[in-house]
Amino acid sequence: VLAPFVIRARRSKPNEHTRVPSFKNLLPGSALAGTILFGGAALQQMGMVYTSAGKAGFITGLYVILVPLIAIFYKKKSQINTWAGAILATIGLYLLSVTASFEMEWGDLLVLIGAFLWALHVTVIGWLAPKHEASHLAFFQFIICALLSLLAAGIFETVTWQGLQGGVWTLLYGGLLSVGVGYSLQVVAQKNAHPAHAAIIMSLEAVFAALGGWLILNEQFTTRGFVGCGLMLSGMILSQIKLKRIESIS
Repeated sequence: VLAPFVIRARRSKPNEHTRVPSFKNLLPGSALAGTILFGGAALQQMGMVYTSAGKAGFITGLYVILVPLIAIFYKKKSQINTWAGAILATIGLYLLSVTASFEMEWGDLLVLIGAFLWALHVTVIGWLAPKHEASHLAFFQFIICALLSLLAAGIFETVTWQGLQGGVWTLLYGGLLSVGVGYSLQVVAQKNAHPAHAAIIMSLEAVFAALGGWLILNEQFTTRGFVGCGLMLSGMILSQIKLKRIESIS
């Protein structure tokens, strides 16, 4: 998906609006981002074998809080409205995702470690994206993630042609749209977006998943779910309001 964009960017002449960075500088960062992406995805999928989808969705969404916490360690503090928005989004995510009693199990621990890696991935992309061409960074992080996934599959899984045929549409959707498009747009967006704001916005995937299940799969959508969606949307808006006011005053 990204290869044509990478080739075009390499062949185009740089000007004041574009950059063609050295692959020597790009590869270490891409390797770091790709390794973290692999770790987060692998732990999430392993954890979901031992826990419910709702709990996994909530725990994974905790990167909303983890991203601004990580930012503290490299002295990049988030504004109070960002913290308030993250807390609102977390409460909304809980209402949307968790419907039964919440008890930590082995699978939940794996997903929680994965959530930390997702938060780290958002942070690392926020650091790398302004420095590199988006298509280059996305392309090479996907290459690293794919190679590590292939290695892990060869060690821990039994890969058969019949299994690949049975999951071909799922693989195509996950590879082309979810990863190829979704994570590429993340890199593009984080050229300018604050990592904490990006985390809050990306947590809305839970809202779209719930609405999609309701509209397409006729799944039940309760009042609790609507309240959760409302809180998450409010958290996203709140994280932006004060920033815009400060910019308009300045």
